Amino acid sequence: MRKPCLKTDSHIPTMRRSMLLLVGWLLACMGVAEGSAKEAMVKFPGGKCVMYRLYLTDKRGTDYTLEHPSEFLSEKALRRRQRQGITPDSTDLPVSNAYLRQIEAAGLEVVSRSRWNNTVVAKARSQKAFRAVASMPFVRKSVKVFASPDSINKAIRSHYRTDFNSWDTLSANEYGTTEQQIKMLNGHRLHAMGYRGRGMTIAVLDGGFMNADVIPALKTISMMGNRDFVRPTSADVFKEMDHGTKVLSAMAANVPNLYVGTATQATYWLLRCEDNSSENLVEEDYWAAAAEFADSAGVDIINSSLGFHAFDDKDADHSYADLDGERTLISHTASMLADKGIILVNSAGNEGMGTWKKINFPADARDIITVGAISPNGKNAAFSAIGPTADRRIKPDVMALGSPTAVITGRGTISRDMGTSFATPLVTGLVACLWQALPQKTAREIIQAVIQSGDKQAAPDDIYGHGVPDFVKAYQLLKGK
Repeated sequence: MRKPCLKTDSHIPTMRRSMLLLVGWLLACMGVAEGSAKEAMVKFPGGKCVMYRLYLTDKRGTDYTLEHPSEFLSEKALRRRQRQGITPDSTDLPVSNAYLRQIEAAGLEVVSRSRWNNTVVAKARSQKAFRAVASMPFVRKSVKVFASPDSINKAIRSHYRTDFNSWDTLSANEYGTTEQQIKMLNGHRLHAMGYRGRGMTIAVLDGGFMNADVIPALKTISMMGNRDFVRPTSADVFKEMDHGTKVLSAMAANVPNLYVGTATQATYWLLRCEDNSSENLVEEDYWAAAAEFADSAGVDIINSSLGFHAFDDKDADHSYADLDGERTLISHTASMLADKGIILVNSAGNEGMGTWKKINFPADARDIITVGAISPNGKNAAFSAIGPTADRRIKPDVMALGSPTAVITGRGTISRDMGTSFATPLVTGLVACLWQALPQKTAREIIQAVIQSGDKQAAPDDIYGHGVPDFVKAYQLLKGK
């Protein structure tokens, strides 16, 4: 049975599987790690198919104009942009409907599209169906991004606990099991000032949110909704893997004296864009579609604990030369987010002990916050991916506790899990608190203040970046401007 390459921290790349299986076994014996939801093998839904990404030449024939942006952007999105002096441009216009109709008339199914990249992902039973479309004058390039496997892993919804274990209770401590990971970032002081993310909207881009709709500790979360951008779509994102549940809990859960997240008063969108059953280039298109949806819905901050570089089709693998924040579709999209007034906080990746070693895509993007993982002693976790980017920019940007992080699993229990995926939401939630405190600041100003507050700001490097951020210092830096 095939095991997918590293996309999230619950999955182990082949090159270092034996080493991390040993680590996982030791952690399980100590009671600090808990497995994700069970999986079963099923036939690929819908039978054989292939997908191509079509790069379009222009947007002639679109039904929209820049004079009426409210037709394709929500009022909340427009207000976020106006607050930062940003006006919609041609990249915001939806893909041409005239071109979409011609693609569909050729017998293809459009499964995803990107306004910012002016691309379309189309699906057909075989590659032959794409020959006519590839020669159409408005298609400047086509790239194969998916070929269906015979069978896939399918998550099975786990049973969940309705309460925590008695030994998790720390009655004298407001934060309970999350005290260390929040205090390390000086987040408790920001909280004491009254900032817990109220008025901020966070989109969580992940692979599934097992039981996040029923676990009692997560029932108090302010939820805007959920969407699935993977094709074929899941019947229920709350029956998929629990990686997103763990990520969400680190920000949003609020059970005083037991488990308190970094942004308990923020509002959340749960967006599934990771296909846990395989590793294909099309997942970058799903990610871009989710990010653009987040923009149009008025999201302020995106938490992405996802990363890519190697795929099932080895011809699609990215190289280190691609790691410049622009060459790949996912990183190019991520580099545009600050231009739309959105802050992206992305995990660095867990390739530090593998042959790749470097950060994943889109952690190389410009104008984002890339987060690596450290241990309680302040040392970098061996698995935490390093920089620099191909164009010699320092990455990661900052570090947070990820070896391990206290999270709530899909089974409703508190667990200590390891990965840059879980360090990332600690930073994301406090970014929301910081922006709540200083709503007049722009996305770029917030990003820079967080990075400049790091404890290695005087001498940043490609292992720790600018170090562990101090969110009270970031607040003071911004207040002084």
